[in-house]
Amino acid sequence: MLPLVPRLMGNSFKPESFVAQHVASIPRSGIREFFDLVQGRPGVISLGVGEPDFVTPWHIREAAIYALERGRTSYTSNFGLLKLREAISNYVNEKFGARYNPVNEVLITVGVSEALDLALRAILNPEDEVIYHEPCYVSYSPSIVLARGVPVAVSCRAENGFAVAADAIEKAITPRTKAVVLNFPTNPTGGTMTAEALGEVADVIKRHNLLAITDEIYSELTFEGTHTSLVSLPGMVERTILLHGFSKAYAMTGFRLGYACGPAPLIESMMKIHQYSMLCASIVSQEAAFEALRNGHADIIEMREQYRLRRNFIVNALNEMGLPCHMPRGSFYVFPSIRPTGLSSKEFAVRLLKEEGVACVPGDAFGPSGEGHLRCCFAASMEKLSEAASRIRRFLGKLGTAREDKA
Repeated sequence: MLPLVPRLMGNSFKPESFVAQHVASIPRSGIREFFDLVQGRPGVISLGVGEPDFVTPWHIREAAIYALERGRTSYTSNFGLLKLREAISNYVNEKFGARYNPVNEVLITVGVSEALDLALRAILNPEDEVIYHEPCYVSYSPSIVLARGVPVAVSCRAENGFAVAADAIEKAITPRTKAVVLNFPTNPTGGTMTAEALGEVADVIKRHNLLAITDEIYSELTFEGTHTSLVSLPGMVERTILLHGFSKAYAMTGFRLGYACGPAPLIESMMKIHQYSMLCASIVSQEAAFEALRNGHADIIEMREQYRLRRNFIVNALNEMGLPCHMPRGSFYVFPSIRPTGLSSKEFAVRLLKEEGVACVPGDAFGPSGEGHLRCCFAASMEKLSEAASRIRRFLGKLGTAREDKA
């Protein structure tokens, strides 16, 4: 039992004493906290925010405009537009090898972030444990805490391509473990999983009778091999909540549209929370997403090939500078080691920003396992990537000179 916090200090009113303790304990996003430093700095090249530099393809924007012109401004079903759920069901079946009933096994959400929040709140009782792999997207651990669960991190290593090992997950399982959260391709590392390695993880999940939540928002941005979805593996579709959306592959970040697919009882529970909080996602965004699924495949291929070229350039540049960087097989992030410099992740990122005007995210923003690394988003133009590389190289030269002077 947590101690009670007195709300009255003498006769003074303390607003902070009314904040729920599990909320007060959560740190601010390491990404957003760092980027407060970026605001107002002229000439900064940002490799930080995970957002495509492409504008949403015109035919998708046109679908949104046309929806407004037709007066499509009402609420939808709490589950979302049925035609969109039907399109998602077909897409997931074709791409991921799992069939979902669009009537009660698909839920449209306000971005994948809401889908994750709904999934966790729908399944967790207080003190239930959730295993996730780290370095990871900044919201996983706080989202588990906000759902009154206990986050349990399993570290991934660069030498293994930042894949998660099945035996590491198994060692972290306790009688209180309820679910495992996976995200491949991974933000911030670009790590992916082979079908064989993912099958080993699935076997652990089944053997311990756990639930899986798989965030596959970057699945279309897989550069080598074929993306394998957890729901395509034997015995997993009935114990997995699949999270996906439109932000990354279709460059639709501002539309804030995601979805969850899963067993009807779990989707129903998520819908009830969604019903009393968000009610429904924007109908205009849903109309745009419907168009994206119908006619957006060529857009994905075109953008992915541009990301591939940018990835190859920045990985080669970082390695040539002496910052060891594995070749990410998916997403649009690289995660180079800055350990050769002797600086912490935050020291490196802050100095790089102040001295050379390049914004990257300190690796420790993605959990303690990220210390010693830097997240650089290569969803920027080749011109900006080239200039950023030149500035980083110059910064490293100054660090080398400083070390020589001290010696």
